[in-house]
Amino acid sequence: VQLQASGGGLVQAGASLRLSCVVSGRPSSSYYMGWFRQAPGNERDFVASISWSGGTTNYADSVKGRFTISRDNAKNTVYLQMNSLKSEDTAVYYCAAGRSSSLTGNVYWGQGTQVTVSS
Repeated sequence: VQLQASGGGLVQAGASLRLSCVVSGRPSSSYYMGWFRQAPGNERDFVASISWSGGTTNYADSVKGRFTISRDNAKNTVYLQMNSLKSEDTAVYYCAAGRSSSLTGNVYWGQGTQVTVSS
């Protein structure tokens, strides 16, 4: 399983961005896909996850109501729509795949994509 993330950039507070993660060597339908983020000096934190086949979603409290995770199975792609961005959303965002909704344990990681929100 390989994951390729893209879509990061520099935006102003209040703007929107959409991250994409293309998955090759597609994991089984039991896998969850999701996003984590890591700000400088901080640990990598869970952002959101979605079941590959069932559409079940989970979000960190800090992004609920602002971020939406979705997937297009035909394109083997997972998206993270980020609205009403805040400066505290600035981080490197990582795409991940794993067997649990919390994406813990044995997880596949993509490379990160930088999101910078200026206030």
